[in-house]
Amino acid sequence: MNSHFFRMPARRLAAVATVTALTAAPAALGAGAAHATTGHGRASAVVLRTGLDVSLLDKTVHVPLAVSLDDVKAPASAEKTTLTARLDGVDGGRPFTVLGAQVASARATANGRLAEGSVRLVHARVHVPGLPLLSLIDVGTVTAKATCAAGHEPVASANVLGAVTVLGKRVTLTAGGPTEVKVPGVGDVRLDLSQHRTTSRTAAATALRLKVSINPLKLNVADVEGTVTLAAATCEAPVPAKHVPSHAPTPDVKPQGTQADLAETGGSSATPYIAGGALALLLAGGGAVTVARRRRG
Repeated sequence: MNSHFFRMPARRLAAVATVTALTAAPAALGAGAAHATTGHGRASAVVLRTGLDVSLLDKTVHVPLAVSLDDVKAPASAEKTTLTARLDGVDGGRPFTVLGAQVASARATANGRLAEGSVRLVHARVHVPGLPLLSLIDVGTVTAKATCAAGHEPVASANVLGAVTVLGKRVTLTAGGPTEVKVPGVGDVRLDLSQHRTTSRTAAATALRLKVSINPLKLNVADVEGTVTLAAATCEAPVPAKHVPSHAPTPDVKPQGTQADLAETGGSSATPYIAGGALALLLAGGGAVTVARRRRG
């Protein structure tokens, strides 16, 4: 009876020691948990942007005309087909139409997988101060698109389709270089067609960029200089997901002896824990036997 009472705790003690030693090895050798980190991309789109300097009264007064139509950044979209502006000293200070179009849309989206900006213009007509009846440019369809997907090469494209008229003159645009349009008594316009560029993570596309130098006669405007951009889109790719350890892994515990000894005996890095468990079991068993013998004596 008394022998049975002492043997049971001894066996339990040995089992607990063995399990503790064996389970300690995976805990010491295992790496920490990992979590994924991601970053959203960026995108923008604009239907029209002007950066013009309007000179009045023999260039003694300068009035800037810096306006944008449907200028959005992800995530957003806009559809506005008319943009008006007002400049003191031009046309009695009354508002005038900078752009009118049948369709004028800009969209920008961005998430953890894709960033994209796109623009579409249909039957667009642009005006500048001092030319109320003559459009700077009249174009059929203009599109621009920039797409940046995580893990893929960015893509940019821009197109101008249909007839193009500049300062009342029908022109043919070429992708090989700028197109110059000169109208005596009105002014000069230089057009750059379908520009786009890409890097490893970004893309940008511009359908039309106009460099303007207008000198209208007897229209209360001495000079109009600057740039007009039609349909521009940009994007920046999202940062790909990557696994980052939540904490530094516990250093490996080196067993006694050399690597060659382990290789010859078939040992591994868990060998010390198994040996420790066996030793604990042996000591616990010996203790139980000693106690039992004393009880019998």
